[in-house]
Amino acid sequence: MAKGILGRKLGMTQIFDAAGNLIPVTVIDCSSNVVLQQKTVENDGYVAVQVGCEDKPERLATKPEQGHTAKAGTAPKRFIREFRFSEAEGNELVSYTVGQEVKVDIFNAGDVIDVTGTSKGHGFAGTIKRYGHQRQRMTHGVSASHREVGSMGAIKGNLKGKKMPGHMGTVTVTLQNLTIAKVDTERQLILVRGNVPGPKKSFVAIKTAVKQAK
Repeated sequence: MAKGILGRKLGMTQIFDAAGNLIPVTVIDCSSNVVLQQKTVENDGYVAVQVGCEDKPERLATKPEQGHTAKAGTAPKRFIREFRFSEAEGNELVSYTVGQEVKVDIFNAGDVIDVTGTSKGHGFAGTIKRYGHQRQRMTHGVSASHREVGSMGAIKGNLKGKKMPGHMGTVTVTLQNLTIAKVDTERQLILVRGNVPGPKKSFVAIKTAVKQAK
């Protein structure tokens, strides 16, 4: 069964397994997840569950946001995402009801998941930092252009697809086939083996992996 939950990335730490091996993990706080809407093929053209997490004051929410969350009997949410499912999985959504709280116990240690987040922003960056290009020579006639892009005469003005300096980061990134190391049901935490996208305190979406190795 496909499952999904939202959370806030708290940072990284390390734990030990039963054999005493050290495991680096990312801690994700998945408290206050509420089902806001259930979408169906008949009404919306596709099957999905809309989930929101972390309450925010009503003064920061628009009237449509307040009305939308009021139907679920909850406060406005800071982070809202949809988890889409296939039509074959539509019958499994009967277990979800609007206003229901989603807890971390839907996952277990060892589950394989995909984590989606927004990568760290690095501002305006050159091609060396942005794409790993090699710098030019430091001698033999190269005076002040060691880190510049270099000649573009060969492309004859066709810049489409050319790797150029520009804004780096702040894009949606999904890391696939990560493993849950531990589920803390008491504190509503999920510990994911390795790193996940985004800086500390950023929001992420966790979903059952779609490309698991068979």
